[in-house]
Amino acid sequence: MAAVIAQAGADVIVLQGVDHDLDLHALTALRDAVAGHGMTYPHIFALRPNTGRPTGQDMDGDGRLGEPEDRHGYGAFSGQGGMAILSRFPIDRESARDFSALLWADLPGALLPVVDGASFPSAPAQAALRLSSVGHWVVPVILPSGPLHLLTFHANAPVFDGPEDRNGRRNHDELRFWSLYMDGAFGPAPSARFVVLGAANLSPSEGEGRKDALHALLSDPRLQDPRPRRSGPVAPDPARPADPALDTVDWPHPGPGPRRTDYVLPSSDLRVLAAGVHWPAQGPAREQALAASRHRLVWVDVALP
Repeated sequence: MAAVIAQAGADVIVLQGVDHDLDLHALTALRDAVAGHGMTYPHIFALRPNTGRPTGQDMDGDGRLGEPEDRHGYGAFSGQGGMAILSRFPIDRESARDFSALLWADLPGALLPVVDGASFPSAPAQAALRLSSVGHWVVPVILPSGPLHLLTFHANAPVFDGPEDRNGRRNHDELRFWSLYMDGAFGPAPSARFVVLGAANLSPSEGEGRKDALHALLSDPRLQDPRPRRSGPVAPDPARPADPALDTVDWPHPGPGPRRTDYVLPSSDLRVLAAGVHWPAQGPAREQALAASRHRLVWVDVALP
């Protein structure tokens, strides 16, 4: 992972699946490992995620408490698989906003699961659950020309549930949060110089999940989709509705295989210079990318006005 991050050479990078601890020892060690490959990030940032955070409720309706499924986000321990930011530029920690405590039931128009007219799995459980399975953050990075706001998240997978579609509905609302945020539903939002970026765990055209909220983001005039493409030649696949060059993850068998699930969407005032997915076709770089993660690094170069 450290080698791939150093090869990419991004000024600012959001990482997913980084275990969180109070004093950021794990993130600091990762940052130092990246430095060992020649890329230095003086500034790091991470907040406690919802993964592994207890709810005190039976969240999957199996009659047992305290399981990984009963946390606000799936996790065997508090902080498992959180988010983190590495940056060459200072981060305005005091101005960062963390919406991870927002209850799902408090989201305007929440698509809460109902079975036979009753809240699933129960009214107390539904009332206690937070919207964010990992987190929703707005983090200003201070560039020489002024702040750039990172609107970052990691959405719940829209699978591993039953006919109530609890995970699919939650994934939909985790994505819809950003449309509501840009509308001003949660206080003042930046109107320029921002980027929505994170793991949506959802393809626009393939696999399970409710697509409307993702389509709304991808077509929002306040944002632009650079449609980053895999490096190297990619053969078309007539069996798939999506362009394989846009894939950002490859879940191995018996998983669904390659999909586009990770996004970097700059605000419409930023000028996109280039974009891509770090997916080397051969050589040592390919082996490093395969070892680092099933997800590939998505990058966008922008010029700020």
